Amino acid sequence: MRLIIGITGASGVIMGYEMLKKLREYPDVETHLIMSDGAVRTLPFETNLTVKDVEAMADVVHDSHNMAASVSSGSYRTDGMIIIPCSMKTVAGIASGYADNLILRAADVCLKEGRKVVIVPREMPMSRIHLRNIKEAADYGCTVVSPVLTFYNGADSLQKQIGHIIGKILMQFRIDDKAFVAWKGVSD
Repeated sequence: MRLIIGITGASGVIMGYEMLKKLREYPDVETHLIMSDGAVRTLPFETNLTVKDVEAMADVVHDSHNMAASVSSGSYRTDGMIIIPCSMKTVAGIASGYADNLILRAADVCLKEGRKVVIVPREMPMSRIHLRNIKEAADYGCTVVSPVLTFYNGADSLQKQIGHIIGKILMQFRIDDKAFVAWKGVSD
């Protein structure tokens, strides 16, 4: 399996790092990382990580300005893309087809080729413009996994909350995360 991981400048860049870290547990998954300029700027405000730390978690790293990268073409086969976190700017770019960086171009390629694109929009509260753009992205084929809190699974720490979100995203690609605690249902 080959997955593109886009990390944008929205708050929550740690989720992108944790996604890459989790995917390293699956040797049959090749990851292609694209970090936006905003992600590079946000990283030191929210974490103690460096760009090199994040890049070290990926199999392949692409510059967000390289519009000739392998993932910019539909003939380069991937199994889809995860944009985590996904800024409202990126959602707007996806919704309008405005592919002015490699994250947007890769998402555009995945959508035109019928490949799964999961976006993790990170904004609160959302304006009508945000909601419209998210709806448009969903209408065009994106799966929206909002990073919302969960309580049924005992996720009593930030790390467990992030792990739950990652598990939900991996389910979209039929990857079973052994650490993920799924809802088991209640007997009558």
